[in-house]
Amino acid sequence: MIRRTAERLRLLSEEARQLAETVRTAGEEARHAAEDARHATIASVAATAEALTANLEQMKFLEEARAALRAIREKSDEPQ
Repeated sequence: MIRRTAERLRLLSEEARQLAETVRTAGEEARHAAEDARHATIASVAATAEALTANLEQMKFLEEARAALRAIREKSDEPQ
């Protein structure tokens, strides 16, 4: 009976060790996935910032073009 109990405890211990290893592996995979997601988020934010910068530059150019056109129109409307 003691041997059976000892063997049962050994088997339970081995199962617990395997389960702990499985949980550790899953945790490691989750950490890697989170790190990959973080890198993807950073890349997405950088791309968004780049697009916003390009849009801002385009808006500045258009505003300068409008101002130049207004100045030309105002000059042409002045009596000579």
